[in-house]
Amino acid sequence: MGKYIEMIRIRFLMMLAYRTNYYSGILIYSINIGAYYFLWSAIYGGKENIQGLSITQMTTYIAVAWMARAFYFNNIDREIAMEIKEGKVAVEMVRPYPYLNMKMMQGLGEGIFRLLFFSVPGMIIVALVFPIELSTNASTWLLFFLSITFSFIINTQINLLAGIATFFLFNNDGLIRAKRVVIDLFSGLILPLSFYPMWAQNVMSYLPFQGISYIPSMIFTEGFKGSQIYEALLNQAVWSLLLIIPVYGLWILAKRQLVVQGG
Repeated sequence: MGKYIEMIRIRFLMMLAYRTNYYSGILIYSINIGAYYFLWSAIYGGKENIQGLSITQMTTYIAVAWMARAFYFNNIDREIAMEIKEGKVAVEMVRPYPYLNMKMMQGLGEGIFRLLFFSVPGMIIVALVFPIELSTNASTWLLFFLSITFSFIINTQINLLAGIATFFLFNNDGLIRAKRVVIDLFSGLILPLSFYPMWAQNVMSYLPFQGISYIPSMIFTEGFKGSQIYEALLNQAVWSLLLIIPVYGLWILAKRQLVVQGG
């Protein structure tokens, strides 16, 4: 366990070294939230609520969704692809730790940094500018942090799948870009899933993407009540376990036909 903690620490310190990205990130996310706030204010047009969400809840949903993204988002898919192209993956695979576990811990170190030094101050700044309603219920915060932990696991496993695909495609930049668009669209980051047509909601209920952004945001804004919260968390937990199967299944196949382009 010590080696994994060290990986988390090293990635945390690497993120700390690039302060410009950190400050610009807070500014960009704040601008995004502001743009969505004015857009939704126009859409509501004086209505008390749409699909069960008031304008304040919607603003909170947007802010929480983008700030939670700072925690679960990582670039390990691109890192894996680059290491394969440059031939570094061959060296990494003979080190005394599982390659995929190491990548996940690096992503966690990046996520912890973003949560502490990006999401928290960013949320404070946004709360001073826009009408956001932060819950005073301790259980809501606890369930929210549990939910974004599952969000990180699900998103990271999808990133691992995209990265491992490089073993077969050799250049999967297009796949990675398409994956990010799909996640942003189907996870509820851009639009809450309850706003989609019913047939689309039914389809997305069988996909893991709602567990990345929609569920934690709905929990925080208290859009989910009672048993809905625990059903949503169970959904995230199940996908966190199910995605292990394709990740390690594809990894086994990938190792059998390893071709190091840069080596």
